[in-house]
Amino acid sequence: MVRRPAQRGISALALTLVSVVLSVPLAPPAGAETVYVALGDSFASGVGTRTYYDDSGSCYRSPKAYPVLDAARIEATLVFVACSGANVPEVRAEQVPALTEATTLVTVQVGGNDAGFGKVISTCAQPWWAADCHGVIDDAQTFIAEKLGGRLDNLYGDIEARAGDAGVVVVGYPRLFNGEDCNAGTWFSKKEMTRLNQTADQLNAKIKARATAAGYAFADPTRSYVGHAVCADVEWVNGLSDPLRESYHPNVKGQKGYADLVDDFLG
Repeated sequence: MVRRPAQRGISALALTLVSVVLSVPLAPPAGAETVYVALGDSFASGVGTRTYYDDSGSCYRSPKAYPVLDAARIEATLVFVACSGANVPEVRAEQVPALTEATTLVTVQVGGNDAGFGKVISTCAQPWWAADCHGVIDDAQTFIAEKLGGRLDNLYGDIEARAGDAGVVVVGYPRLFNGEDCNAGTWFSKKEMTRLNQTADQLNAKIKARATAAGYAFADPTRSYVGHAVCADVEWVNGLSDPLRESYHPNVKGQKGYADLVDDFLG
């Protein structure tokens, strides 16, 4: 359970307001109970929901993303800076400056782009004779094992330096596949899907280990997404989609599943 600040006397109307900041973070309103900063990549920004704020540009921040849902649930002021395509160095350079001494809660979800998951998925979706799926999986696994931990340590150190009193929840990634490829235009084999899920597990294990070392909570979506992978009866993850950016990301149901998971850590 993440520590939360003491209750303060504020009006019932103020308790119902959630401020979603889409670019430069604003100072929290007087009497705000919680200032929540959401950092991360496309999974945190809400890519896959097909609904985005008009002024979020290529970051594709969605009103249906789990940070927005959870901010409303805990009656927080949200500074929403997660951005599609972000890797750890970009979160450090472009998003961490949103943290201030006023920040009381942080969620951060990043690491998949560092390991090249977009390239891995797009490569493995091709026929075996057209692309080296296992080669790019090997590369991703090597990066996770040898380099990702150091990047995450640097990020978590930056968060501590700027918002040392904030509660921090680090959020992981789901397994995307259930062993069935039902999408026309993709050629995932069972072995490839198994290895892709194993790589997601490896990514989560690395992120969890570094988060734990930093003293942060880790929200693991693996169990929540069981029965809801691509091609499941109730999909929480899009398969191959138009536009392509929506592919292999949580849909509206998947973002609600994330919200249900993450808010257990928020108070």
